[in-house]
Amino acid sequence: MCISCWSELAKTNLHREEENEFKKRFYGKVEIDLAMSFYKFTKSGKIQKLLHALKYNNKPELGVLIGRKYGMEVKELVQKSIDIIVPIPLHKKRLKQRGYNQSDAFAQGLSEALSIPWTNTAVARVVESESQTQKNRIERWKNVEHIFKVQHSEELQDKRILLVDDVVTTGSTLEACAKVLLAHAKSVSIATIAIA
Repeated sequence: MCISCWSELAKTNLHREEENEFKKRFYGKVEIDLAMSFYKFTKSGKIQKLLHALKYNNKPELGVLIGRKYGMEVKELVQKSIDIIVPIPLHKKRLKQRGYNQSDAFAQGLSEALSIPWTNTAVARVVESESQTQKNRIERWKNVEHIFKVQHSEELQDKRILLVDDVVTTGSTLEACAKVLLAHAKSVSIATIAIA
């Protein structure tokens, strides 16, 4: 993408508001420290095309690049409040089909910009859930309930975690994973590439 195209993407600037609309999605469900998202997602928009290329067109380098860009924007806020970055895991079957996890790529880019380590081995998706794209909020929650399991709790024990994913719609996947992480972690914050 050229510089002009990058500049046309609509940023959310949610990291500038502590009690923002993203964080409010988790009120009464799970305790989230920070909730941030880089871009605004619109159907058939440039971000959707970018995310589609990242996920389905074998372009993990896009995730790394976006992670680096966002890491530079949130560095002051995040660097002293996060100990480790954890991407939402894919089920091993889907990982084998796709060849990579787009959230791993985003985590790697953030890690490089923030000088904070990341791990994709501490938590696993133990149940293969269906795609969330055509589901309503209740169906989404039922689809992700009990699908995550902490594998290496020592990596997370008393750590301040930044949980990352590509896009958030209802937040049910992030909520389910955050609940599992909070059994071990000191706190969980969230960052996504885009928010619908």
